[in-house]
Amino acid sequence: LCLAMLLVPGKSDAQYKGFTPVADSKTFSNSFTENAGKVNSIRCDFTQEKNLSLLSEKITSKGKFWFRKETMVRMEYQHPFEYLMIINGKNIYIRDGQKENRVSVRSNKLFQKINKLTVDCVQGTVFTNPDFTVKAFENKTQYLVEMTPVTKDMLEFFSKILVTIDRRDYSVASINMMEKGGDYTLISFTNKELNQSLPDAIFQPK
Repeated sequence: LCLAMLLVPGKSDAQYKGFTPVADSKTFSNSFTENAGKVNSIRCDFTQEKNLSLLSEKITSKGKFWFRKETMVRMEYQHPFEYLMIINGKNIYIRDGQKENRVSVRSNKLFQKINKLTVDCVQGTVFTNPDFTVKAFENKTQYLVEMTPVTKDMLEFFSKILVTIDRRDYSVASINMMEKGGDYTLISFTNKELNQSLPDAIFQPK
Protein backbone atom coordinates (compact mmCIF):
# COMPACT_ATOMS: atom_id res chain seq x y z
CA LEU A 1 0.00 0.00 0.00
CA CYS A 2 2.21 2.75 -1.31
CA LEU A 3 0.36 5.84 -0.05
CA ALA A 4 2.94 8.46 -0.04
CA MET A 5 6.47 8.55 1.34
CA LEU A 6 10.25 9.24 0.61
CA LEU A 7 13.56 7.92 1.95
CA VAL A 8 17.26 7.33 1.66
CA PRO A 9 19.40 5.03 3.84
CA GLY A 10 20.48 6.71 7.08
CA LYS A 11 23.14 6.08 9.68
CA SER A 12 23.88 9.50 11.12
CA ASP A 13 22.73 13.10 11.09
CA ALA A 14 25.66 14.00 8.82
CA GLN A 15 24.14 11.89 6.10
CA TYR A 16 21.51 14.51 5.20
CA LYS A 17 23.76 16.65 3.06
CA GLY A 18 22.88 20.33 3.19
CA PHE A 19 20.67 19.93 6.26
CA THR A 20 21.44 20.78 9.89
CA PRO A 21 19.48 19.74 12.99
CA VAL A 22 16.63 22.06 13.97
CA ALA A 23 17.76 23.83 17.15
CA ASP A 24 14.33 23.93 18.80
CA SER A 25 12.27 20.88 17.80
CA LYS A 26 9.32 21.90 19.97
CA THR A 27 8.97 25.28 18.26
CA PHE A 28 9.24 23.67 14.84
CA SER A 29 6.70 21.00 15.76
CA ASN A 30 4.22 23.66 16.88
CA SER A 31 4.79 25.76 13.73
CA PHE A 32 4.44 22.71 11.48
CA THR A 33 1.18 21.68 13.12
CA GLU A 34 -0.20 25.24 13.13
CA ASN A 35 0.63 26.03 9.50
CA ALA A 36 -0.22 22.62 8.08
CA GLY A 37 -3.50 22.83 9.97
CA LYS A 38 -4.45 25.78 7.78
CA VAL A 39 -4.38 23.54 4.71
CA ASN A 40 -7.89 22.24 4.10
CA SER A 41 -7.23 20.67 0.71
CA ILE A 42 -4.41 19.78 -1.66
CA ARG A 43 -4.44 19.02 -5.37
CA CYS A 44 -1.15 18.21 -7.09
CA ASP A 45 0.86 15.97 -9.39
CA PHE A 46 3.16 13.28 -8.07
CA THR A 47 6.07 11.21 -9.30
CA GLN A 48 6.87 7.93 -7.60
CA GLU A 49 10.24 6.23 -7.84
CA LYS A 50 10.41 2.64 -6.65
CA ASN A 51 13.93 1.34 -6.12
CA LEU A 52 14.27 -2.44 -5.94
CA SER A 53 17.68 -3.95 -5.22
CA LEU A 54 17.02 -6.78 -7.68
CA LEU A 55 16.49 -4.36 -10.58
CA SER A 56 19.13 -2.14 -12.18
CA GLU A 57 16.63 0.61 -13.03
CA LYS A 58 14.10 2.45 -10.90
CA ILE A 59 10.39 1.98 -11.56
CA THR A 60 8.91 5.44 -12.17
CA SER A 61 5.19 6.18 -12.05
CA LYS A 62 3.23 9.43 -12.34
CA GLY A 63 -0.24 10.56 -11.42
CA LYS A 64 -2.54 12.91 -9.51
CA PHE A 65 -3.06 13.37 -5.76
CA TRP A 66 -5.96 14.97 -3.86
CA PHE A 67 -6.45 15.51 -0.13
CA ARG A 68 -9.32 17.06 1.83
CA LYS A 69 -9.68 17.35 5.58
CA GLU A 70 -9.96 15.33 7.64
CA THR A 71 -9.22 11.94 6.07
CA MET A 72 -10.11 12.12 2.38
CA VAL A 73 -7.37 11.01 -0.02
CA ARG A 74 -7.37 10.10 -3.70
CA MET A 75 -4.16 8.86 -5.32
CA GLU A 76 -4.52 8.11 -9.01
CA TYR A 77 -1.64 6.54 -10.90
CA GLN A 78 -1.90 7.37 -14.61
CA HIS A 79 1.44 6.37 -16.18
CA PRO A 80 2.79 3.84 -17.09
CA PHE A 81 -0.12 1.90 -15.54
CA GLU A 82 -3.48 2.82 -14.05
CA TYR A 83 -4.03 2.27 -10.35
CA LEU A 84 -6.44 4.05 -8.03
CA MET A 85 -6.59 4.29 -4.25
CA ILE A 86 -9.20 6.28 -2.34
CA ILE A 87 -9.37 6.77 1.41
CA ASN A 88 -12.80 8.07 2.29
CA GLY A 89 -13.06 8.41 6.03
CA LYS A 90 -12.91 4.87 7.38
CA ASN A 91 -12.99 3.06 4.04
CA ILE A 92 -10.34 2.29 1.44
CA TYR A 93 -11.13 1.57 -2.20
CA ILE A 94 -8.51 0.15 -4.56
CA ARG A 95 -8.79 -0.45 -8.29
CA ASP A 96 -5.95 -2.25 -10.04
CA GLY A 97 -6.84 -2.76 -13.69
CA GLN A 98 -10.11 -4.68 -13.69
CA LYS A 99 -9.77 -5.74 -10.05
CA GLU A 100 -11.57 -3.78 -7.34
CA ASN A 101 -11.24 -4.10 -3.59
CA ARG A 102 -12.99 -2.33 -0.73
CA VAL A 103 -11.60 -2.46 2.79
CA SER A 104 -12.82 -1.04 6.08
CA VAL A 105 -9.98 0.68 7.90
CA ARG A 106 -11.52 -0.49 11.17
CA SER A 107 -11.12 -4.13 10.13
CA ASN A 108 -7.32 -3.92 9.82
CA LYS A 109 -4.99 -2.43 12.42
CA LEU A 110 -2.23 -1.89 9.87
CA PHE A 111 -4.57 0.09 7.60
CA GLN A 112 -5.47 2.25 10.60
CA LYS A 113 -1.81 3.02 11.22
CA ILE A 114 -1.07 3.73 7.54
CA ASN A 115 -4.12 5.99 7.39
CA LYS A 116 -2.96 7.88 10.49
CA LEU A 117 0.56 8.19 9.08
CA THR A 118 -0.75 9.68 5.84
CA VAL A 119 -2.89 12.24 7.67
CA ASP A 120 -0.09 13.08 10.11
CA CYS A 121 2.26 13.90 7.21
CA VAL A 122 -0.26 16.20 5.57
CA GLN A 123 -1.54 17.87 8.76
CA GLY A 124 1.80 18.28 10.52
CA THR A 125 1.07 16.01 13.49
CA VAL A 126 3.90 13.50 12.93
CA PHE A 127 5.54 14.41 16.24
CA THR A 128 2.60 12.98 18.18
CA ASN A 129 2.47 9.65 16.33
CA PRO A 130 3.40 6.98 18.93
CA ASP A 131 4.64 4.56 16.25
CA PHE A 132 7.75 6.68 15.51
CA THR A 133 10.54 8.69 17.05
CA VAL A 134 11.01 11.94 15.15
CA LYS A 135 13.94 14.25 14.43
CA ALA A 136 13.88 17.47 12.40
CA PHE A 137 16.50 19.07 10.14
CA GLU A 138 16.52 22.20 8.00
CA ASN A 139 18.15 24.16 5.21
CA LYS A 140 17.21 27.47 3.62
CA THR A 141 14.26 26.13 1.61
CA GLN A 142 13.09 22.94 3.31
CA TYR A 143 12.65 21.04 6.52
CA LEU A 144 13.41 17.33 6.69
CA VAL A 145 11.56 15.15 9.20
CA GLU A 146 13.13 11.79 10.01
CA MET A 147 10.64 9.21 11.32
CA THR A 148 12.08 6.01 12.80
CA PRO A 149 9.62 3.21 13.62
CA VAL A 150 9.50 1.96 17.21
CA THR A 151 6.54 -0.44 17.10
CA LYS A 152 6.72 -4.02 15.83
CA ASP A 153 4.16 -3.69 13.03
CA MET A 154 5.76 -0.55 11.58
CA LEU A 155 9.26 -2.06 11.87
CA GLU A 156 8.09 -4.96 9.72
CA PHE A 157 7.50 -2.57 6.81
CA PHE A 158 9.80 0.44 7.25
CA SER A 159 13.32 1.04 8.50
CA LYS A 160 12.81 4.80 8.28
CA ILE A 161 10.62 7.43 6.67
CA LEU A 162 11.81 10.87 5.58
CA VAL A 163 9.40 13.70 4.88
CA THR A 164 10.60 16.94 3.25
CA ILE A 165 8.53 20.05 3.88
CA ASP A 166 8.46 23.34 1.97
CA ARG A 167 9.40 26.22 4.29
CA ARG A 168 7.11 28.64 2.42
CA ASP A 169 3.81 26.99 3.29
CA TYR A 170 4.73 23.88 5.33
CA SER A 171 3.27 21.61 2.65
CA VAL A 172 4.83 18.20 2.04
CA ALA A 173 7.30 18.22 -0.86
CA SER A 174 8.17 14.53 -0.77
CA ILE A 175 7.82 11.37 1.27
CA ASN A 176 10.21 8.43 1.18
CA MET A 177 9.58 5.00 2.73
CA MET A 178 12.59 2.77 3.15
CA GLU A 179 12.49 -0.94 3.80
CA LYS A 180 14.96 -3.03 5.79
CA GLY A 181 16.51 -4.61 2.72
CA GLY A 182 17.39 -1.23 1.20
CA ASP A 183 14.46 -0.94 -1.19
CA TYR A 184 12.60 2.34 -1.01
CA THR A 185 9.69 4.27 -2.49
CA LEU A 186 10.10 8.01 -3.06
CA ILE A 187 7.09 10.15 -3.91
CA SER A 188 7.57 13.80 -4.88
CA PHE A 189 4.69 16.29 -5.07
CA THR A 190 4.66 19.14 -7.59
CA ASN A 191 2.29 21.80 -8.96
CA LYS A 192 0.52 21.98 -5.60
CA GLU A 193 -2.76 23.89 -5.31
CA LEU A 194 -3.79 24.48 -1.70
CA ASN A 195 -7.23 25.19 -0.26
CA GLN A 196 -9.14 24.80 -3.52
CA SER A 197 -12.71 23.48 -3.46
CA LEU A 198 -12.72 19.71 -4.00
CA PRO A 199 -16.15 18.13 -4.59
CA ASP A 200 -17.25 14.92 -2.87
CA ALA A 201 -17.22 13.08 -6.22
CA ILE A 202 -13.41 13.12 -6.29
CA PHE A 203 -13.36 10.82 -3.28
CA GLN A 204 -15.89 8.38 -4.68
CA PRO A 205 -14.98 5.43 -6.94
CA LYS A 206 -15.71 6.12 -10.60
